[in-house]
Amino acid sequence: MHENERHRVILSAVEAKPFVSVAEMVEMTESSEATIRRDIATLHMQKKLRRVRGGAESVAPPAVIGLAGRPFSVNLSKNARQKRAIGRAAVALVEDGESIIINGGTTTFQMVHPLATRRCQVFTNSFPIAEHLLRQTKNTVVLPGGTIYREQNIILSPFDNDVTRNFYARCMFMGCQGIAPIGIMEPDPLVIQSEQKLIGQADKVVILADSTKFEKRSSLILCPLAQVDTVITDDRVTDAHAAMLESAGVTLIVAPAGADEEEADAG
Repeated sequence: MHENERHRVILSAVEAKPFVSVAEMVEMTESSEATIRRDIATLHMQKKLRRVRGGAESVAPPAVIGLAGRPFSVNLSKNARQKRAIGRAAVALVEDGESIIINGGTTTFQMVHPLATRRCQVFTNSFPIAEHLLRQTKNTVVLPGGTIYREQNIILSPFDNDVTRNFYARCMFMGCQGIAPIGIMEPDPLVIQSEQKLIGQADKVVILADSTKFEKRSSLILCPLAQVDTVITDDRVTDAHAAMLESAGVTLIVAPAGADEEEADAG
């Protein structure tokens, strides 16, 4: 990640939260600790943030606390070819006329292009997904109420009495921070609260995750693997990770990223 992009990610993080640790910035930017400390020093000198012990804080604390994790715009370019293949494999599970839930994320966003051939009822908390489906497809789109988190481009509500409880879906498609034997992991408590509500409204839960997610961890567990019906990932998944899913009774679908390249070239 280039310096300007790192600075944009760091400033976005400190503007969204009262304090961001060096470790969090390292994870967000996939940079070394030494690089992050230099970035913090530079931005502190420019008076764009305040350097504090262990991290940085905003010069002007936010009115609404942001979410943990990298911004949508940064994640969108990560493993893009694998995500496109995964998105296409996910849409292959969808039939015309079905009601589905698509949780916000950069991997689930890749479902929007193949969904142009479907006419479904789609519940999503993602602005980019909703906008594309409204402009480019014939799908019906339902959005929840709640607070808009600009960096992740999603709507989340801490309340039980929102429209979520009135929507039924055959499948819920969602991404995640990490996949481990203990379960599906996410970085933020509010994200988990919202996703747990959505999981309760669907017959099946389908996780869309590129193979790097099997190596990532978070301190927060969304649900055990027993609650997951299917995981769709790319062809770099290891035998050990495939065996982990099989032992938990989770169906594994492998989407070859090479097929995505061939189709793009053909188009």
